[in-house]
Amino acid sequence: MIRIERLSFGVGDFQLRQLSLEVAQGQYFVLLGPPGSGKTIFMECLCGLRKVESGRIYIDKGEVTDLEPRARGIGYVPQDHALFPHLSVERNIAFGYRVRGYRGEDVIARVAEIVDLLGMRHLLSRRINGLSGGERQQAALARALVLRPKVLLLDEPVCALDEASRQEICSELQRLQHQLGLTTIHVSHNIEEAFSVADKAGILGEGKLQQIGSIDELLRKPRNEFVARFMRCENIFSGEAVSAGPLPKSTTVQCAQTQLVVAGRHHGQIKFMLRPEDVLVLAGDRHSDAVENKLRVNLIRARDCGNYVKMELKGAIDLVAHLSHAAFTELKARGGSNLVAVIRRENIHIFPA
Repeated sequence: MIRIERLSFGVGDFQLRQLSLEVAQGQYFVLLGPPGSGKTIFMECLCGLRKVESGRIYIDKGEVTDLEPRARGIGYVPQDHALFPHLSVERNIAFGYRVRGYRGEDVIARVAEIVDLLGMRHLLSRRINGLSGGERQQAALARALVLRPKVLLLDEPVCALDEASRQEICSELQRLQHQLGLTTIHVSHNIEEAFSVADKAGILGEGKLQQIGSIDELLRKPRNEFVARFMRCENIFSGEAVSAGPLPKSTTVQCAQTQLVVAGRHHGQIKFMLRPEDVLVLAGDRHSDAVENKLRVNLIRARDCGNYVKMELKGAIDLVAHLSHAAFTELKARGGSNLVAVIRRENIHIFPA
């Protein structure tokens, strides 16, 4: 396991502030955040390439805060892979093992074990400059694993790959992590990567960990607007609780020119969100069994986004809805169409005060 307690580090005008995180033994943790949020700096602090200003770092209950990088039991794969272009793949993989004093048959046996695990024996004699992006990633990963690390750190491991290669490498990373039981921290700005590999995830922004939890929690129960927007929710509103709702344990909220019923009892000013995939859109003459939160809207534009159709809707409040292609086709809507948006109160998430 790895435990970070109140870690702080500053460079220029940027500051990581009081970061605390615990990743359980054998867990695959994805650290998400926009570019410039400090993810790489955080990783370099963990592996000892930067000396922290304050805080403590523990690996397997032993403190490593002041240890040299090679003494921390960490396998680190940087974003640029940091491979030696003048060496073969085999010599790149063996480099760290040789630096630690191993020679001869020990090196050959350990390299063979790792390359067989990764299925890359055919690459051993190749030069780095002749490798594809995915093959370079494999070489960098093999070099980290050959040292039998306790913790594996992956900094944007698939950011330079095409979509097909990205999915393939992510599947391979998850397989290896499970097979080896490695505690892993994987840095990314891509939500789809987190979906494919994460047991748990955290979002770094403005120099601090905004939220830690399961992917579903980050999606549907974000702690604040920063997390919600990073998780691609555009339906974020402010309102004021004006009365108890028409149903038990509900509240009526004034929002712009309309009133919405939300679950739970609330008072005063509130901020809330609605996932776009949770907006039900019906033709103007259709009805829903929902007893509240029906809004007349006009379709401004619709855009095919591959897995769904994104609809921009204008009404008393402006909404974004994501519909399946089948649902959008059945709707037979065009720009300017009069529609009904249905918002179920249980799908409205109130941000904690």
